Amino acid sequence: MELETERTYLRKLMVQDAEEFYRLNLDPEVLRFTGDKPFETQKDAETFLASYNPYKEYGVGRLAVIEKSTDQFIGWCGLKFSPDVQEYDIGFRFYKSYWNKGFATETAKRCLDFGFDELGLTQIVGKAMKENGASIKVLEKLGMVLKADFDFDGQEGVIYQKTKFKLIDQTDVC
Repeated sequence: MELETERTYLRKLMVQDAEEFYRLNLDPEVLRFTGDKPFETQKDAETFLASYNPYKEYGVGRLAVIEKSTDQFIGWCGLKFSPDVQEYDIGFRFYKSYWNKGFATETAKRCLDFGFDELGLTQIVGKAMKENGASIKVLEKLGMVLKADFDFDGQEGVIYQKTKFKLIDQTDVC
């Protein structure tokens, strides 16, 4: 699974990404609205990445985002399938130095297009804490609409969704 945007490449996360993955999750501001805790060590990030393989089971997963101009890991973006609720969720996380530069919107749009156009999905959701105005703004730029409120790890959260209906071949309709 490899995707491309104007400024980035998106590829599967690999164990070789552990140092960047670890550094990204060390920043308390980056994790502020995620409900996640930082990895204690880089080895913990390596262990996580070594066992992270939703690509084979579900055909999707979070993807490393590599900036084309520098060939640097700048964050991650991608779809995640949650079998317990049977839904696909868009997520993204970037180093602060890449915030407010359109990378989240650009890469998330490409991931949504992949889900709808290449996987044939009909609905994708995005979840955020209500306080996370920046992520909510990205979800809205993607054309997602507010679906519901929910409990986001003890915080007030929102669920946005985007739906794409498949065209039905009229020759198949009686």
